[in-house]
Amino acid sequence: MIDYQTLKSGTDIRGRALGEDAPLSRETALCIGGAFITWLSEKTGRPPQELTVSIGRDSRVTGPDLLAACAEGMAREGARVWDFGLCTTPAMFMSLLTEGFKADASIMVTASHHPMDRNGFKFFLPKGGLSGLDISMILHTAGTTAPVERPHAPIEKRAFLPVYKKQLQDRVRSGLGTEEACPLVGLHVVVDAGNGAGGFYEELLRELGAWTEGSQFLTPDGRFPNHIPNPENAEAMASVSRAVVSAGADLGVIFDADCDRAAIVDGDGREINRNRLIALISAVLLDKTPGATIVTDSVTSSGLAEFISDWGGRHYRYKRGYRNVIDEAIRLNESGIDCPLAIETSGHAAFRENHFLDDGMYLVTVLLVQAMRMKRDGKALSCLLEGLKEPIESAELRLNIKAADFREAGKALITRVMDHANFAPDWHIAPDNREGVRIAFDLNGGLNNAWFLLRLSVHDPVLPLNCESDVEGGVKQMLTLLLEVIGDTEDTDISPIQNYIKQ
Repeated sequence: MIDYQTLKSGTDIRGRALGEDAPLSRETALCIGGAFITWLSEKTGRPPQELTVSIGRDSRVTGPDLLAACAEGMAREGARVWDFGLCTTPAMFMSLLTEGFKADASIMVTASHHPMDRNGFKFFLPKGGLSGLDISMILHTAGTTAPVERPHAPIEKRAFLPVYKKQLQDRVRSGLGTEEACPLVGLHVVVDAGNGAGGFYEELLRELGAWTEGSQFLTPDGRFPNHIPNPENAEAMASVSRAVVSAGADLGVIFDADCDRAAIVDGDGREINRNRLIALISAVLLDKTPGATIVTDSVTSSGLAEFISDWGGRHYRYKRGYRNVIDEAIRLNESGIDCPLAIETSGHAAFRENHFLDDGMYLVTVLLVQAMRMKRDGKALSCLLEGLKEPIESAELRLNIKAADFREAGKALITRVMDHANFAPDWHIAPDNREGVRIAFDLNGGLNNAWFLLRLSVHDPVLPLNCESDVEGGVKQMLTLLLEVIGDTEDTDISPIQNYIKQ
């Protein structure tokens, strides 16, 4: 008997799905499907027989079985179920808004960029994703209600991915202000799908006239035999960079397994992810709407804030977690602040013009439209990054919390650092500190030329520690100062800090 609450991962359900005693089994998926219909019925005030839910999956080897079981669990409760088969997470949400496919809810079977033995479920309503509390309620019902074998209506197979593909193609044409069949003629793009669900993007571009020679790993294969489908993974980014340089392409694009995250590389093979990716799309948007606010997560660099300001925008740091930045961007817009974009350094990007859906393919599509415009003028897309100041040093350390109540222990350590910073003359608490504690330093006679951020992980018993410095040796200087404050802690493993200082 598994503890269903251990499958909760923020606003998703996620767990090990391969191997002996894997908690995310067919029976588990069956129970989750039934519990979701129970929750949805209570949420909408409608009986299950009046509800329709669509469900799709990425390329993971456990995807077909988990989809089938979850779909059956929903159908047993009386709901109408549409099986979209191989799909992407953004497409599953867009299906709720598209004429002819407007279900009451949708589910995506995916574990995003995680290893092949993991899988999970993401849930959507027409107004957006579920909250963490919603997930807890669904898991509680799943864990306390045994599935009942009962006759049900057939599960209907439908294809939505071709519709979503056309929506992206229409965005290219509208962005370029043309009805031409092949508006991307002359643009050479390498697509790396990492054997996830995004291989169709190469065909999408080819149909628009783009040259896609050199594209790789387009065939869905849930073993991910070539590299992890993750735009933050060094091996994955190096792979697409090599492919772009070898093919002599203008740029390359790479997606995670379910395509809600993305990154690109320029014609020289330079990686454009994390802060560079945020800077690039910010420049594109601010060129059209100066003065707009760009919401990011908390770990973005000081150079990015300066870059956005130089482009006439406002950089608004918020809490880590894609739902957090999206919800804050929505709140800002509702309060009258012009905020067209919410984006995480991980590659989650959500545009106001696209229902604030975090969609890696939509992000890439917007950038390719700009790349085509600039190529016509003899310029490369990456020239927009001129002026972006990047740190000389950076590091991300993960401090494991050993206490049973890891959240309280993590908060206590952050409070200790905050209390010290309030009185230490050389420690400057960032004015936009909205998560954990972000401290700026004036090193080697400079001003505001180094910082660290200590925060509690969204999901894990870990304190991530991000550091950046514009001077050599600055990270060690900051970590040495930090160690003097937290060096006697017994609840948290501080050896990563000690090891970094020693190296």
